[in-house]
Order: sequence, then structure tokens, then C-alpha cells
Amino acid sequence: MAALDRDDVVAEARRIATEVAAPHASEVDRGGRYPREAMQAIAEAGLLSAWIPTEVGGAGADVVQIGLACEELAKGCASTAMIYAMHQCQVACLVHHGRTAYFQDLMRRIAQEQLLVGSATTEMGIGGDVRRSLCHVDRSEDGTFELVKKAPVISYGNEADLIFVTARRRDDAPESDQVLVVCERSDLSLEPLGEWDTMGFRGTCSPGFVLTARSHGDHIFPDDYAELSARTMLPVAHSLWSSCWLGLAEGATAVARGVVRQAARRSGALQPVTGLRMAELEVVLETFRARVHAATRSYLEVDPTSQEATLLGRAIAFNTLKVYAAETVVDVVAKALLVVGIAGYRRSGALSLERQLRDAYGAQLMVNNDRILGNTAQLELIYKG
Repeated sequence: MAALDRDDVVAEARRIATEVAAPHASEVDRGGRYPREAMQAIAEAGLLSAWIPTEVGGAGADVVQIGLACEELAKGCASTAMIYAMHQCQVACLVHHGRTAYFQDLMRRIAQEQLLVGSATTEMGIGGDVRRSLCHVDRSEDGTFELVKKAPVISYGNEADLIFVTARRRDDAPESDQVLVVCERSDLSLEPLGEWDTMGFRGTCSPGFVLTARSHGDHIFPDDYAELSARTMLPVAHSLWSSCWLGLAEGATAVARGVVRQAARRSGALQPVTGLRMAELEVVLETFRARVHAATRSYLEVDPTSQEATLLGRAIAFNTLKVYAAETVVDVVAKALLVVGIAGYRRSGALSLERQLRDAYGAQLMVNNDRILGNTAQLELIYKG
């Protein structure tokens, strides 16, 4: 594998989306299977370590380039893009919070071996609240620990080489006193709790498991999860997910645009109703693109280690970005479907938008919009901006 330059990240993602992800997207969706071909191409291109600094073997890309890569991948296969985005959310935590020798070495290994990082942040019994945990880190005097987590969802759990897990700091800690723990594949076992048979994002393959891990205490991030989440996890996740949904919307719009142009070439004129709908669609899409790109760039304007990174206004801004993007992607795909017409409504064929519409609705459910809105309302009560 040749070294990946940060300036090549987006171009490589575009190439993989076109040559690998898109040709397999329908099959991945039908079978509800992991997009193995696309993820292998991503690893071979060195894209899994794109965000990792060059001094430890990565490409040294930033969140803007990673976001654009997610956008490109989603045009071909939204499941592939979401896997890539969720992986990079965990890598961002390593880059900004992995200060000890173990985490520095882990970044080198990810770059050298192109390891895939999954996550387990939700837990049965807490209603999907990622800022609370029932499970805890059970520490031993010899520096090792044991962790057992009953997770309703673990991102592409069977495929991940590493899983980052949230848990209470110790058995007597409050549910909100959490740490983030690196669980390597060799140190954990996964007992399946069900199947991943969803309407959309079927290729993300994220069923539930009982995760049991036994490892050493140096695998626990030094920062409190509350700090880590506010500074990095939340803004990065909401930026990259929104980038994926923007790419999904752009892919659907491209289908609609092609239909309109082909019809105009056949008739020699633009159909009035179809042209009007296409123009309305472009207005919504351009606003969508501008907001996602601006929000992603804003992440670079704040040092993750600074006090500014934990300001309530920043959390509110990224929360509202996620809700906006998750709702707007449905609007765009639905408008594209109206332009394409019955050919887009069919379940097969080059113009079908069935998969894109099902994927789009999943955006509001992957960390439920209602929960984010509720959290935002609580922040507004104390925000003085």
C-alpha cells in the first residue's frame, strides 16, 4: 500500500465510490451484508488512517477532507459512507485525546494494518442515552479490568478490529461518570443478541451483542467521556453523519437531474412542471450543502483542548446540524423521487430511488432526533449566548 497524501483523500473516496461502492450497493442492500468490497478498497487506499497524523503513519487529513470523503462515498453507497464516518469518529478521539504511549502506538497500528474501529455507546436499559452507562469497568489490583456491556447496537461489530466502549468509571460511579475504553478483538468476546434486519443502512451490519472484554487499564482513555464527547465525539459525529446524508441527497439529485436532461433532449424543451420541481430541489440541496460544509469547517476554528470547545453554544449548533441534516435528506430524496417519477418508485432499475429513500429515513433514528432535541432544549435553559 502506497502512502496516502492528505490532498488525495477526497479523490480516492470518489474513485472508490464510483468504481467499487456503487456497483455493489444494491447487492449489499438486498442481502443486508457488509460492503466488503468497498471497505477493502478503502483500506487498500489507506483511507482508514486518513485522519491520523503523518508522524505516526497517517495522512494527516482534517475533518473537512474526511467530511468530503464521506460525502463522495455516500453518493455510491450510504452504508459504506456511514461505516467510514463512524470509524473516523473513533479515530478523531484517538487523535485529540490519545496522549499516552498505548494510544500513540495504536494509531501507528491502525495506519500500518488499516484496522477498522467500531463503537458501543448505547446500552440496554438506558433508552438510547449515550451519556449514561449501566455497565462499569471492574478494575483489579494488577492493573487489568473486566467489562461486560449489553449493547442493543454495536457498529459493524463482527467486522471491527477494535471496539471503543463507554462504561461507568467504576461500580459505585454515577451513570453519567463515564470513560471510553478500547477493546481489541483479541481481548473481547461478542454474544449475539439479535439480527440486523433494518429498512435502511442495511450494510452497516450493527446488531446487538453482549460484549465481554478483559484487558489492561492503559486501554482506558485518560479524559472523562463527558469531556471527550463535548470536545470531539459529538461535533465530529454530527458533522460526518451530516456529510454522509448530504452525499446521499446529492446522489439522488443526480439521478433526477439526469432524467430531466434526458427528457429535455428528447423533446427539445424543458417540461414546465418537472423543470419547476427540479429547480425547487436544487434550492433545498444548495442550502443543505452550504450548511453542512460551513458547520464542518467551523470545527477547525476551535482548538479541541481549549475552553471554547466545551461552550454550550457549540453543542447546540452541532445538535441542530444533525437534526436539520437528518430531516433535510428525506426532503431532498422525496423531491428527487417526484422528479424521476414511476421509474424511481420501482424497486429495480438504474433510476430506482427505493434504497436511497429507505436509507434517508434512517438518519432521524440513528441517535434519535427527539433525544437530541430534548438535550438541546435542556442546554437552552442555561445557555447565555
